[in-house]
Amino acid sequence: MIFSASFGPAVLALQALLGVNAAPTDAAHQARAATHKCKISINEIPDLIDITIDHITTYLYDGCFTSVQLTKAYIARINEVNSTLHAVLELNPDALDIAASLDAERAKGKIRGPLHGVPILIKDNIATDDKMNNTAGSYALLGAKVPRDSTMAAKLRAAGAIILGKVGLSQWANYRSSNGSSGWSSRHGQITNAYYPNLDPSGSSSGSGVGASIGLSLAALGSETSGSIVSPSQRNNLVGIKPTVGLTSRYLVIPISEHQDTVGPMARTVKDAAYILTAIAGKDPYDNYTSEIPFEIPDYWRNLKRSSFQGAKIGIPRIAITSSSTNAPVLAAFNNAVEVIKKLGATVYDNANFPAYDEYRRSGNSSIVLGLDFKTNVKQYFDQLTYNPNNLHSLKDLIDFTMADPREDYPDRNVNTWISANNQPCEDNSCAYAWNAYQADVYLGGIGGILGALESAGGEGGLDALIMPTDFAAGIAAIAGYPIVTVPMGFYPETTRPSAPNSRGLISNAPNQPFGLAFLGRRFDEQKLINFAFAFEQKTDVRKEGPDPYIVPSAQIKDFL
Repeated sequence: MIFSASFGPAVLALQALLGVNAAPTDAAHQARAATHKCKISINEIPDLIDITIDHITTYLYDGCFTSVQLTKAYIARINEVNSTLHAVLELNPDALDIAASLDAERAKGKIRGPLHGVPILIKDNIATDDKMNNTAGSYALLGAKVPRDSTMAAKLRAAGAIILGKVGLSQWANYRSSNGSSGWSSRHGQITNAYYPNLDPSGSSSGSGVGASIGLSLAALGSETSGSIVSPSQRNNLVGIKPTVGLTSRYLVIPISEHQDTVGPMARTVKDAAYILTAIAGKDPYDNYTSEIPFEIPDYWRNLKRSSFQGAKIGIPRIAITSSSTNAPVLAAFNNAVEVIKKLGATVYDNANFPAYDEYRRSGNSSIVLGLDFKTNVKQYFDQLTYNPNNLHSLKDLIDFTMADPREDYPDRNVNTWISANNQPCEDNSCAYAWNAYQADVYLGGIGGILGALESAGGEGGLDALIMPTDFAAGIAAIAGYPIVTVPMGFYPETTRPSAPNSRGLISNAPNQPFGLAFLGRRFDEQKLINFAFAFEQKTDVRKEGPDPYIVPSAQIKDFL
């Protein structure tokens, strides 16, 4: 598999521990086995492509396996497929030690919560203060050090999750080139989708999508500025939660835009995504946007109901759903999904449209906001580093490094997006030009967009949520920081003719390619959207009913018992 060369010995040390005949000699396993009896046979343990947090917590409690054994199985799965898919950039060299310490806690009766001892992968823009790198896929930050864990990493650790490693991404979260490709970075090469050879994985959370889709970990964290959680989630047959901007902290997450960036879970089930969101959401003194959270964070997973659509009012902004030569299967599946939602008890309002949609389509304000935010926020990130190996202190420094370092594949992959951002007529995002552009976005995404559509029908209180094929959902929610939950909706037929590869060798449409249904709502309305997604998931079970990926690891927990 492909890892950073600087961590070769650590990776080899982990691999050396993966002998399939290794005896379960860890003290935690022995202690648990003495007090709990596994209620299933080894062969009844679910495949790691299907296993859930509820499964894992039950089997860990019953002593069916340990977190060490589970972690070994995930590492083995990564090693099986990573040379083909390039999803995982670095393994955590301390992962097995962390798993052992969590097993020891469990043996003593301390269980931190549902994520205790569960391995999760995180995107390589979410900083960890450990032996792993935090690079956004770029050599510019290889070896850089942060003062502490990002809040996202710290919250995962506090919840008992094992940060298994860093997954790849579209370099700089897809904010560098005008001629790049989803899932490519200079450090790991091109990530591809597991549902068809050389299929575009979508981005920028490409590794998160691919890794979670085929069980390289229980789930993954991704980040979104515009589409980077929901798009790779839907194209990899996953549930993705793009939280309201400010529900999850961005502290020490390599930024694009303080006004649009958000971090969220990508998982195979709604409940697993809700478990993870519960662990990572909340106020953070290092990110003042989180001070707007108007409530104590609920257990998003606790009250999920199959009956969530009973009495609900759901709108469809048809104005933003367009047909093309390739998306007929998506639109057919969407119309079927509408009928399912009606039968589940919802009243559906067609043409609940975005009031200012034409103005939104003409607007260039988002480019202004992203450019000036990146110019400002990337400098702020550089200034927080405790070790800055390439002495980067500005966007101009980053441009110069990338153009000069041959490993960065310049000029084949240009830096035009950065040049445009650096040439904005302000030095930072505090100027009136930036503020006016952001205020225009807040209107176009809010009263002129999602909020206006939600209030356009349904009588008092308006609509509860909007639904769209996920392909169309991201942009208008992004500019005003509104939440989206995407859930699997269907697959392209096996008879679909694969599209011709693009200049980077990626196929944009293929047989068995997954796609999703998006639920959009008001700011901080995640609970309602998660409940709707759960009800739809439980009724349709699209993920399990659909085709299998073309490449699936064979390693299982039973190989390490």
